[in-house]
Amino acid sequence: MAFTGYLTQLYGPLMALTNARVDFATSMVSFERVFEVLDLPVEIQDAPDALAPEPVQGQVRFEGVSFSYLEGEGEPAGLEEVRRFGWGGAHTYVPPPKRKDGREPNEEEKPPPEIRWALRQVSFEIQPGEVAALVGPSGAGKTTITYLLPRLYDPSEGRVLLDGHDLRSLSQEHLARSVGMVTQETFLFHDSIRNNLLYARPEATQPDLEAACRAANIHEFIAGLPEGYDTLVGERGYRLSGGEKQRVSIARVILKNPKVLILDEATSHLDSQSEALIQQAMEHVMQGRTSVVIAHRLSTVMGADRILVIEGGRLVEHGRHAELLEQGGLYRTLYETQFRGEAAQAPA
Repeated sequence: MAFTGYLTQLYGPLMALTNARVDFATSMVSFERVFEVLDLPVEIQDAPDALAPEPVQGQVRFEGVSFSYLEGEGEPAGLEEVRRFGWGGAHTYVPPPKRKDGREPNEEEKPPPEIRWALRQVSFEIQPGEVAALVGPSGAGKTTITYLLPRLYDPSEGRVLLDGHDLRSLSQEHLARSVGMVTQETFLFHDSIRNNLLYARPEATQPDLEAACRAANIHEFIAGLPEGYDTLVGERGYRLSGGEKQRVSIARVILKNPKVLILDEATSHLDSQSEALIQQAMEHVMQGRTSVVIAHRLSTVMGADRILVIEGGRLVEHGRHAELLEQGGLYRTLYETQFRGEAAQAPA
């Protein structure tokens, strides 16, 4: 009985040692893939003589900006890695058709790839403190404009300037301090509300946090939680509702206090009470800042200093609300289809 017991206990470790080399080989392949991604060069780099001019006024200018999400040779960025790993996504690799004899076509025989432009020759200027509303159908290029402004991408052609300086000549740290974003997809870390707010300004004090949260109409809610500002929000903030996450995100931008603000209004899928609170918070945060807003509400459009109408990656109209209505172009069509019902419900 003792021998049988010892034999049973010995058999398990021996089997584990036998399979160890298989597990090791599998792990090495996974590590190689992970480190290949980590070792990819960062496309957006600071220039050797990068500038950080102060103070920031907030003047924004696009000069003949064209942009494609494809590289100059027409392949999606990182396609070599996508091909190697077999990942899918928006740019899933589709192999070229084989020749009639069954052989793969060589480089000379492959047809030249077609580049699709997300933006084409876009030029406009926003003065410090102005609110510019981006209006246009889905896929027109509004979000691409908001991605170029904080230099998440560099334009394929033309220049994006902040206070007369090309963004490529500014340091990324300076640009990150100067530009704040509130997107539809709010991201919160699996941490406390306090640390999610301090991510914008680590040196902020408790009174600073509370002032920002009051401006975003979220302080009373946080104060009513059992752990207050030390409450964990969960992965991507799943413990908070959509409106609460959005207001925490707005409080984070208020705490950062940037001179240029990018807002992608995200109130279309919220209840009316959350929507009203977020609108009040947005009106507060836009005061005294250059704001670029992807507009989904009539109040935002009518209150904008200039409206930029984007269609097919081009700036087709620009001006104020009344001027664009008189022109009878795309903006009037969008107004009648998207905002007419809201205008009928609004008080005189």
